[in-house]
Amino acid sequence: MWVHLAAAVVLAIPLGLDLYMPVPDSNPLDAETIRRGRELFRDRRLSRDRSLSCASCHRPDRGFSDGRPVAVGIAGRTGRRNVPALINRGYGRAFFWDGRTTTLEDTVLRPIAAHNELDLSIDEAAVRVGMTRDDMALALASYVRSILSGDSRFDRFVNGDRRALNAQQQRGLQVFRGKGNCTACHVGPNFTDERLHNTGVAWRTGRLTDDGGGLGAFRTPTLREIARTAPYMHDGSLRRLEDVVDFYERGGHPNPHLDEEIRPIRFTADEKRDLVAFLRTLSGRVQEGVR
Repeated sequence: MWVHLAAAVVLAIPLGLDLYMPVPDSNPLDAETIRRGRELFRDRRLSRDRSLSCASCHRPDRGFSDGRPVAVGIAGRTGRRNVPALINRGYGRAFFWDGRTTTLEDTVLRPIAAHNELDLSIDEAAVRVGMTRDDMALALASYVRSILSGDSRFDRFVNGDRRALNAQQQRGLQVFRGKGNCTACHVGPNFTDERLHNTGVAWRTGRLTDDGGGLGAFRTPTLREIARTAPYMHDGSLRRLEDVVDFYERGGHPNPHLDEEIRPIRFTADEKRDLVAFLRTLSGRVQEGVR
């Protein structure tokens, strides 16, 4: 089943994001399921020591990421990867940085059971909240589908408001689409191809420090709300958008498996500033739950 946002009355409509959201027939969107998912998302009973919830790492003010280089779970346990933003993940086709799941229903319970995250068996979590594991998965997946971003300056610009972007931001858009070749991976309304790419981030001192989804490849993240979701890359190793632009200008980290689209670019200083200015226009109105 595919739900068009303009007709999905239970969801807020992000202006400028005219897409059909894939929704499985086994989990149709409805207000009550989204409401239950929202409650579960904030429920600390889903962690072994009742200290954390999903919302502890996926914060609305940070585009549903957390601002840390890598995830921090119960008892201060650290993971090895950055908390991915949940913006517009209802449109996703691959999840986690390594793309190991392909549906939200198969994704949302895994952090509960992960040792370095919430560290609670799914069966125990179900008992604590008085739901079946299947109902938990359906509710959390439905809630994540309600987390939407749109109505950015970029959206208003492409929908006809030519004053929505200033001259510098429009030059940055030209760099993004042209010399920067950013659309090789950050494509479409969500600015992601949902595929895995090796950009060399995991290549250090002549070896891969993280195999990702294979050969050091990681999922292309959305650029929506990108100004709110620092630090960047799967390991949170780049602190600012300017650092990301510098990384790609250098051609990433060369390694035997580097994606063929990654190569040195040689931006001018003005082009870098313009590109960062454009990227900041992709922050807009974030809404979640039922309106």
